[in-house]
Amino acid sequence: MNVVILAAGQGKRMHSDRPKVLHPIAGRPLLGHVIHTARALDAKRIVVVYGHGGDQVRTAFSGDPSLGWALQSPQLGTGHAVQQAVPQLDDAVPTLILYGDVPLTSRATLGRLVDAAAGHLALLTVALDDPTGYGRILRNDGRVVGIVEQKDATPEQLAIRETNTGILVVPTPDLKRWLAALRNDNAQGEYYLTDIIRMAADEGRPVTAVHPEFAWETSGVNSRRQLAELERIYQQSIAGRLLDQGVAIADPARFDVRGDLQCGRDVFIDVNSVFEGKVVLGDRVTIGPNCVLRDVTIASDSQILAYTHAEEATIGRNCRIGPYTRIRPVTTLADDVHLGNFVEVKASQIGLGSKSNHHAYVGDTEVGAGVNIGAGTIVCNYDGANKHRTVIEDGAFIGSDCQLVAPVRVGKGATLGAGTTLTRDAPADKLTITRAKQTTIDGWQRPVKNRK
Repeated sequence: MNVVILAAGQGKRMHSDRPKVLHPIAGRPLLGHVIHTARALDAKRIVVVYGHGGDQVRTAFSGDPSLGWALQSPQLGTGHAVQQAVPQLDDAVPTLILYGDVPLTSRATLGRLVDAAAGHLALLTVALDDPTGYGRILRNDGRVVGIVEQKDATPEQLAIRETNTGILVVPTPDLKRWLAALRNDNAQGEYYLTDIIRMAADEGRPVTAVHPEFAWETSGVNSRRQLAELERIYQQSIAGRLLDQGVAIADPARFDVRGDLQCGRDVFIDVNSVFEGKVVLGDRVTIGPNCVLRDVTIASDSQILAYTHAEEATIGRNCRIGPYTRIRPVTTLADDVHLGNFVEVKASQIGLGSKSNHHAYVGDTEVGAGVNIGAGTIVCNYDGANKHRTVIEDGAFIGSDCQLVAPVRVGKGATLGAGTTLTRDAPADKLTITRAKQTTIDGWQRPVKNRK
């Protein structure tokens, strides 16, 4: 099918310099959600009709050369918007009309809509307790015969609760013919796409109405408040699916996924944690409160304690990470690794059973198995211009408050005494220590503050 996505609106009520369709839900632009759903429907062509903030919108999706673009300027209504996409539509397949600020319509709902069209026109409608502002569905003996916009409706029509979502499927040759016949003699002086419903009914063509599973699937975003409301709806829908799969979530209202979260069996997620990009949690993994995980894979039985931040990392089985640990990109932890409070690791590999339990920085380092890194230790990997690698071999013991000035190697089973500044390789199985001789000065007195 063809898919036309209307994304030309300015979004004045957002009070933002950013085009409305680029505001995010779950870390993805509103328009990105709609394009993703269109892709899931195996759309043959996707044409985005843009207008306000056009350069920003096109730039945001410049990495997808398969998208078609159609500029709407000036903006004279939804019918006029679809007219701009007409030259790019294939007559051999139907056309689905979607909206760049309606991000949560499910693939299942749209699939039912497409199936219901069956060579005719089908539209998505929804019954609302408060339909104010929406076009009302007009029926005659149960048949859909037209749509009247709020500003053009009579008092009797305003009482109708079934509303138009604007989402519809129509045979492309009919769409082109009906678009060419649109008139703008209405209160807004615009060309309404909804007028094609009346045209179809006047020709005796079937018009099928399909309803979404959830009313919020058809909700659009016109303000920051609505954006926040849809964010919570979306997050709770993700939480609901995970709960149904057996994931334990302490509070679904305090849970955010901004990408793809995959969980094994008996996973527990505490409050206020954020998952970005692709995150994979193995069986029996526990995530403490207030963690941020981005593009991370965590193997079974590992514990991620409170306030841990990790990105672009692989964490092995039975690890204990945190609280207050930061794991930066290109880091791999083997099984049984312990990283404690205020430990930062970057672009490093840490071997089986190694530990750094508090206040350390390990950067650009290969750490072997069974290594202990003491408190206050840092790897000095940056010389002001370039990064250098450090190697700490199996079984080494790094005492507290050491500095390892890269490039340097600590041999297998070596011990560094506390306070050592290592500038040359430390040999295996030996104690290496660099420390000034301790001196006590008799008769020394601490300075006293001068009186003013």
